[in-house]
Amino acid sequence: MDERKVKADAEAIFRTALARVEPAALVRRAVRVEGRDPGTIVVEAALDEQLYPLVSFDRILVVGMGKAGASMAAGLEEALGDRISGGVVAVKNGYVESLKRIRLLEASHPVPDESSVRAAFEVLGLASGLDERTLVFVLVSGGGSSLLCAPAEGVTLADKAAATRLLLRSGATIQEMNAIRKHLSAIKGGRLAAALYPATIVSLVVSDVVGDDLDTIASGPTVPDPSTWADALAASRRRGVEAVLPRSVSDLLRRGAEGELPDTPKRGDRAFAKARTFLIGTNRIALAAAEAKARELGYESLVLTSRLTGESREAAQVLLGIGKDISASGFPLRTPACLLVGGETTVTLRGEGRGGRNQEMALAFLAGIARSPSNAERLLLLAASTDGGDGPTDAAGAFASAAILERASAAGLDVDDYLGRNDSYSFFDRLGALLRTGPTNTNVCDLQILLVS
Repeated sequence: MDERKVKADAEAIFRTALARVEPAALVRRAVRVEGRDPGTIVVEAALDEQLYPLVSFDRILVVGMGKAGASMAAGLEEALGDRISGGVVAVKNGYVESLKRIRLLEASHPVPDESSVRAAFEVLGLASGLDERTLVFVLVSGGGSSLLCAPAEGVTLADKAAATRLLLRSGATIQEMNAIRKHLSAIKGGRLAAALYPATIVSLVVSDVVGDDLDTIASGPTVPDPSTWADALAASRRRGVEAVLPRSVSDLLRRGAEGELPDTPKRGDRAFAKARTFLIGTNRIALAAAEAKARELGYESLVLTSRLTGESREAAQVLLGIGKDISASGFPLRTPACLLVGGETTVTLRGEGRGGRNQEMALAFLAGIARSPSNAERLLLLAASTDGGDGPTDAAGAFASAAILERASAAGLDVDDYLGRNDSYSFFDRLGALLRTGPTNTNVCDLQILLVS
């Protein structure tokens, strides 16, 4: 296998997928102004279209949160120009753009800090006192749960941060984490929509959630929340963290589950009477672009799923098995082949190393090759996060192949040792096998690109 060429092909496929879900372009496709001045704002995504005559509004405000927020704001400024009266959008530190009418607030991710609290109260301040002649665009993307942090009464930021760390380490799914975080917040779980009422709300959403559940993306700030206090308490018990959560958090979950506290807004609440949500960016859109690029490069291609979940190291063995089938028999694809997978796996931490779910998957892929090298010599896996940051590292992901495993052996690196310590970043960094893109300003889950030369 010409490793250099195949590696370059994998990266080209990944970057093509990134370009297709560039948030500014997604917003420009979804929002436009038609007709004579003052005209009508048309918002369109998939089969959903809504018209907003500008004569009905005195001002247009923008609020938002998420890793794609800066780019989404730039796209909205291009689409609406000076019709925007102002706005604030919380973004991850470093994920910024040059804007004219919308102010960016840099905040902490994945664990909130004081900057996240300041950002949350700026957004809530802008939301207060709005009237029926105000149109609010809410820009929502992955990471928003951390970037806007308005702790519930009685819960400190330190307590909420500690709860977030415990959940991250427990292997909790994004749905479980959000059920808890929504009930610890004054913004999440539809509470931002309640704060914006009676303004008209247009939410533009770039999904970082498997299955694109609107109530889960950034903890659903402007949509009805189907989860309850009882769900949040059950999630803490299922992941074995109830007993070690800060007392203020565990007490709040218990009191809510016992009916002592009001729940988050549900379907039918007045907060959603004039709220519409448009899903403009998804993992499936990225996968379709990746497939087209792979075919252009000469690979027979198949998108297996956009809903890959579960433990990263277990998913790696599934991909390895399919790759070996293709290599050995041309089933289910003839070679050269490209198998594409999207989703978001999880990692149960067993050690104190550095890495992310994609780097862990790549390392487990190598471990599988080490145990059974037959029919693996022509395989190359690129597992990477579309936001450019896989876990608390500066890498989007990593490459894995038999050739990389050989270099590891020559350097005296023990795959199983690094995997046992969850130290995938150190392993791939020493081999020059990390993919570093820098902040991409987008986030539509992860992509796994398996090439068989």
